[in-house]
Amino acid sequence: MNHLRVPLASVGDFDEIIDVRTPLEFADDHIPGAINAPVLSNEERIVVGTMYKQVSPFDASREGAAMVARNIAHHLDTVFADRPRNWRPLVYCWRGGMRSASMTLMMNMIGWRARQLEGGYKTYRSDVVASLATLPPTLDYVVLAGHTGSGKTRLLHALADAGAQTLDLEGLAVHRGSLLGAMPDAPQPSQKAFDTRLIGALRALDPARPVFVEAESRRIGLVTLPESLMTALRGTMRCVEVNVPIDERVALLTQEYGHLLAQPEAFRAQLLRLVPLHGRAVVDQWLTMLDQGQQRELSEALITRHYDPAYTRSSRKLLKGLTQAMPFAFHPGAPDLRPQAQALLAVISPADKSSSEAVPPGSNAGR
Repeated sequence: MNHLRVPLASVGDFDEIIDVRTPLEFADDHIPGAINAPVLSNEERIVVGTMYKQVSPFDASREGAAMVARNIAHHLDTVFADRPRNWRPLVYCWRGGMRSASMTLMMNMIGWRARQLEGGYKTYRSDVVASLATLPPTLDYVVLAGHTGSGKTRLLHALADAGAQTLDLEGLAVHRGSLLGAMPDAPQPSQKAFDTRLIGALRALDPARPVFVEAESRRIGLVTLPESLMTALRGTMRCVEVNVPIDERVALLTQEYGHLLAQPEAFRAQLLRLVPLHGRAVVDQWLTMLDQGQQRELSEALITRHYDPAYTRSSRKLLKGLTQAMPFAFHPGAPDLRPQAQALLAVISPADKSSSEAVPPGSNAGR
């Protein structure tokens, strides 16, 4: 048994987590809190891999070892130059192989008590996937349903401010969930990175308290929700149907689409994707509204012709509890949404009332 290797359960015992994979691997996903100190760059890994296949494993290992040695030396002179003598880092690579073993060995030769993660990132990823299959059904969900433009995300945030437990799936996915829901200048995480964010959020929740969450389809932009979570959300009987007057929905949608309206060519490209659903003639009408700056008219047309019919078709099939959902009149444009959130909490979860009524610092409630 290699005494320098430790299991995944020991991750929290170390001062720092070091990911020695390439920057591209790190960007795709990594253990939360880890820093990237690659022992091979993106390009170097390709060179070594190509040499392994086209020349020989020996030549690839020799060249790779030289690259790794140079990169470790660089990190010791820069990233780790100020680490104290009693520093205890945990090092990992893709599957606990030579990349992390090399860094771990060198650190221990220096005198640091470095350890290598058994199985590397692959073990961590397997744990995330397994947890996403088992953890979601253990929580008590209250699903916020309602038409697009009802301000469900605003209500969710207000509930969080009021002390309720919430799960912001769109926030984790960096996407509003609809066809036009991409966030400006904020790319979505990879599927693996989303899974890491999601399992972190789920593990932070208390199973003894309700969890408020928006109704979502299986896909949020480019990422996919785990089937176990979808089954739990679709099966819950605790649903709230958020009702908002049409004029307020139009105003909210116009505001939320402001970044698209400011980039008409990008908005045009998005609207053209709706041609298979609505036909060219209808989409041309919407494009004319866009060209003429008729923002409210365009928002209302999208609500009445696109979003509302889609909601009617899908929601009652996807949400078992919607047939007996509690209606909740909501005004998303109010300057302070906290009183509305507290009113909902008082009805939905009276047992949780003491925690939900705690006033967070800086709140205007009660003034």
